[in-house]
Amino acid sequence: MTAPAENTAMGPADSLEVRWIVPGRLPEAMRAWFARFPAGTETREDIYLLRPRLRGLSVKLRDGSSLDVKSFRGSPGILGLPHRGRLESWRKWSFPYDLPGEDDDVLPGWVTVGKTRRSSWFPLASQDPPQAARPAGQTGCQAELTEAHARGEPWWSVGFEAAGSSGLLRDALQHAADLVFAQPLPTGAGLSLDNCRSYAQWLSQPPGPGAGDTARSQ
Repeated sequence: MTAPAENTAMGPADSLEVRWIVPGRLPEAMRAWFARFPAGTETREDIYLLRPRLRGLSVKLRDGSSLDVKSFRGSPGILGLPHRGRLESWRKWSFPYDLPGEDDDVLPGWVTVGKTRRSSWFPLASQDPPQAARPAGQTGCQAELTEAHARGEPWWSVGFEAAGSSGLLRDALQHAADLVFAQPLPTGAGLSLDNCRSYAQWLSQPPGPGAGDTARSQ
């Protein structure tokens, strides 16, 4: 990836998100389950700031090309369906950023997460089919199936991120989730409130019962 041509910040941009993060390697059955939809694939490394702890903020270096700062704006409730997840409202700013060198070590307090992500875009309008990428300015929701590696361990994730008109974000996320979960998950791929969290929350606290009830401060 390359940094934007103009040295200016992008944002703010509002989103409504829900994510589940599960330990272990991504099951092949999950790949087949998600392959029902057209998707784009991306491989990158993101570096998350964990220390010092910044309450209500998530800070990361996105693949060496931008500094992303997200402000947590609260949870509007729980996503129902067969797989419960805590909805999170965020506001994001992105700033162009160039890493000083590929050989530089990650500084203390930062954690690197390698990601291979397959994502599909679901327009809000029900008559529009899913597609691999979001058209500029369109309201809808991105669904993701991601393989992640952090601290030498494999993980995988299912996530939804609605973007566009702020008043339509919940409808957009619900519409995408209805379509994605219309086919049941493969056996054993449990998604629940216990493993529902943002990446920064996951890195700060391993998944487990009650972990999702911590303050949304990552």
